[in-house]
Amino acid sequence: MSADDTGNPAKPVREEDAFDAAAVSAWLEAIGAGVGPIEEVRQFSGGASNLTYLLLAGDRELILRRPPAGRKAAGAHDMGREHRIQSALAPVFPYVAAMVGHCTDTSVIGSEFYVMEKVPGLVLRSEFPREVSAEEADDLCARALDVLVALHSVDVAAVPELADLGRGEGYVDRQVRGWVGRMADARTEDTGDWSDVMAWIEEHRPADVAQVLIHNDFRFDNLVLDDSQGRLEVRAVLDWEMATVGDPLMDLSSTLAYWVEAADDDLFQLFRRQPTNAPGMWTRDQLVERYCARMGFEITAEQRLFYEVFGLFRLAVIAQQIWYRYVHRQTTNESHAVLGQVVAYLEARCRRLIAEHPADAPTGGAA
Repeated sequence: MSADDTGNPAKPVREEDAFDAAAVSAWLEAIGAGVGPIEEVRQFSGGASNLTYLLLAGDRELILRRPPAGRKAAGAHDMGREHRIQSALAPVFPYVAAMVGHCTDTSVIGSEFYVMEKVPGLVLRSEFPREVSAEEADDLCARALDVLVALHSVDVAAVPELADLGRGEGYVDRQVRGWVGRMADARTEDTGDWSDVMAWIEEHRPADVAQVLIHNDFRFDNLVLDDSQGRLEVRAVLDWEMATVGDPLMDLSSTLAYWVEAADDDLFQLFRRQPTNAPGMWTRDQLVERYCARMGFEITAEQRLFYEVFGLFRLAVIAQQIWYRYVHRQTTNESHAVLGQVVAYLEARCRRLIAEHPADAPTGGAA
């Protein structure tokens, strides 16, 4: 198989991202992975941070993850960390792929990397690949919420490798300062002002509500679904690059940034990466309310607005970091050519949300 089950193809490897497959085969043999020679390597086009490849070796399908070339934010693209988190999670959270191995020897392909088993199933893109009823869509949202709640309920204190990720109280404050700094480091000539948005975020940041294991990129195109029984079940959660111990509402914040609903404007619809606009899919307000009810959190409308605005700002910084690499020709991936416009739109959207929705009425509810 050279594509995921949605038809999103694993394409021929871009020249700038190529590596020596024979060297990876030799490394797999050396660690006793029980994998034969790699017969073909393909590259997934989805995602814009770490590079993801499909390795075909006989009847085995594996996934290789490695960092991109070019300038990287400090602490980002840590392959050992991503591998270690999933390995530690496996006994306590059933929604992770099986790890094969982590290579720290950069002489093998020019960077660290790790290999895991490919989880078979459906990965949603911008549209459902088949007709899905409103009832199925509603059920899918509920099942995805179940998985997010299960993740946030993991007892990190019982798993030393996970507990070590935490830095204690002040997660929200560290995130605000960190992402503001990353925006400054990734500016290009066309980067907007952002100062008023960042000032609002800094002024309105709430205190932490808890310290739990968070994914930090939880969305439908990072979930592998089982569609074999006539309903969409979650099999695995992918892309643990930004997972850490922190505030669970900040995890929800990143999810909201990608949750484009049917009533959103046409430009935001162009950015949609998942079918959250389909009939039966929850709105962002429903997602927040139902999550808070499940977790026992109560937040004000002003706090609800902070999480949405911060999620969009964080997404803009991620896009700006990739746009910086594209502008400076550290990547030639033409799918990144629109990211400057994406950042500009997100700036305008943040500013509009702040202007349109100042409020302090309560929302959500305690369980």
